[in-house]
Amino acid sequence: MRSGQTNPVVRTVHGAVRGRYEHGVAVFRGIPYAAPPFGPGRFRPPVPPEPWDGVRDAGSFGPTAPKPPYSEAFARYLSDPAIPGDDCLNLNVWTPEPGPGARLPVLVWLHGGALTRGSSAVPVYDGHTFARDGVVCVSINYRLGVEGYGLFPDAPANAGLRDQIAALQWVRDCIAAFGGDPDRVTVAGQSAGAISTGALLAAPAAQGLFRRAVLQSGAPEAFDRDKVRRMVRRMASRLKIPATAEAFAAADRDQLLRVQAEVGRFSSPVLGGPGFGLVVDGDVLPRDPLEALVDGDAARGVDLMMGWTRDEYRLWLVPGGLVERVDRLGAVALAGARARCHCGNEVLRGYRALRPDAGAAETVGQLVTDHLLRIPMHRLADARPGSSHLYEFAWPSNLPDLGACHALELGFVFDSGDGPDARRLAGQGAPQELADAMHGAWVRFAETGDPGWAPWDATHPVRVFGDGAPHTAVGPLDAEYDLWKADVTGPRGTRPRRLVRR
Repeated sequence: MRSGQTNPVVRTVHGAVRGRYEHGVAVFRGIPYAAPPFGPGRFRPPVPPEPWDGVRDAGSFGPTAPKPPYSEAFARYLSDPAIPGDDCLNLNVWTPEPGPGARLPVLVWLHGGALTRGSSAVPVYDGHTFARDGVVCVSINYRLGVEGYGLFPDAPANAGLRDQIAALQWVRDCIAAFGGDPDRVTVAGQSAGAISTGALLAAPAAQGLFRRAVLQSGAPEAFDRDKVRRMVRRMASRLKIPATAEAFAAADRDQLLRVQAEVGRFSSPVLGGPGFGLVVDGDVLPRDPLEALVDGDAARGVDLMMGWTRDEYRLWLVPGGLVERVDRLGAVALAGARARCHCGNEVLRGYRALRPDAGAAETVGQLVTDHLLRIPMHRLADARPGSSHLYEFAWPSNLPDLGACHALELGFVFDSGDGPDARRLAGQGAPQELADAMHGAWVRFAETGDPGWAPWDATHPVRVFGDGAPHTAVGPLDAEYDLWKADVTGPRGTRPRRLVRR
C-alpha cells in the first residue's frame, strides 16, 4: 500500500470494488464481467452479472474456468493455477491511476493454453509492470474446452469467444473509472489467446471495441467443424450420454474434465488430432477469420503487431520426449507432417534443402510452425502493409533442448523473468536488457501503435529480439513463404479455396 493511502475503491456499472496497492500500482482482481456460466447459463452465451450493493472485495484472483491439469511432462515448464468456484467469468485490472480522468492506454490480455487450459492467474501474467509504465492492464478468464468450444446441436457455438466479447464490452463501459481510455484499447494474446485475438478482429460484435491488436504465436484460424464434433462425440461415447449440450450440462463436471483430457491427448499442434477450437458459426464468427481479414474489410484501421518464437515447436516436442521419437521415425514422420500441413512434396523437399543438417524432428517442427503460425501472419501482413509490425523472439532458453520455444517470450513481454514461474522455461539468468527491449516494444505499441521499428512493406522487415542486440532483419521468412505459394496444394489459408475447411 502507498504510504498514507487506503485501499483503492472504484465503481463499475455493476457495483463498487475495492482493490489493493502493490508494487506502487493499484490492482483489482476477480471482478465479474458476466454471470456464472453454470446452472441455466451452462453452454449458453454470457449475460451480465447481478449488480451488488456495498463494496465488493477485489483483493484475490477469482475462480478459474474448469480445466484439466497439464500432464506431468508439461507441468515442469508451465504453471496453471486452478481456483475453485462458479463465478469464473472475471477479470483483473492493474492501473497506476485508479480514477476517471487519466485516459491511459489499455492492454487487454488473453491467456493461452490451447483453449483448454490456462487462466489470468498464471504468475507470469502479472500486469503491474505495464501499469508501472503507464498502461492499464486487464487480464480475463473465459470458458475453456467443451464448456467454451464444444459444438452441439442445441447450443450456440464459440461460447468462449462470446465471453471475450463480453469482457471487452465491460472494458468499454468501465475502464475509464480505472484510469483507462476506452478509445485506446489494445487486445493482446499468446497462442490460443492470439488465435482468439484474430477471431475478435473478424467478429462483427467486437468491431469498435479495440484499436490495436497483438498476436503472439497464434494466427487467425477456424477449426474444422467435423474435428470439433468428433471430440464431442468421443467424449459422449465415453460418458454414455447423447452428444448434446443438455446432456453434457447434466454430467458431472470433474468427470467431463477427465474424459476431455483422455480424448484430447492427441490434439497437440504437431499431431493435429480432434480438439476444441473456434468454428465458423454464421453468427459471432460468420467467416473464417483469416479470410475475413485478408480478403474482407474486417478490422480495417486496427494496428497489428504479430510475432513468433524461433523454435516454437520445441515446447510441443521436448517435454514428452517426442524429439527422439520423431527423429527415429524419419521419413514416416516427414510424410505425416506433410499430410498434417496439407502440402506437396515440393514444400517438404524445399525445407530439407533450406536445412540440410536438420533431423526429422526439426524439419517437422519448422514445417508445422510455419503452416500454423508464421505463413498466415506473413500473408496477413501482406494484406495490411503499413499498419502491421512483425517480430521474432530468438533468445534460447538456459534449460536444455528448449531453444527459443513457445511461451518462453512471455516472461520478457511482462518483464517477469526474475520470478520462479518464468524460470520454469527460461532457467536462471534471463537477460534483463532483453526484457527491457521486449516489454518496451509492447508498451510503445499500446501507447502509439509504433513499437519502434518499420511497419511491414515490400522489404518485409522483421524485428529480431534475443539474437544479439534487437535488430531488424529483412525477409527472414521469404524463402519458406515462396515454397508455400508455389505449392499446388497450398498451406492453410494461402489459397481462397482452402480458407474454410468444414
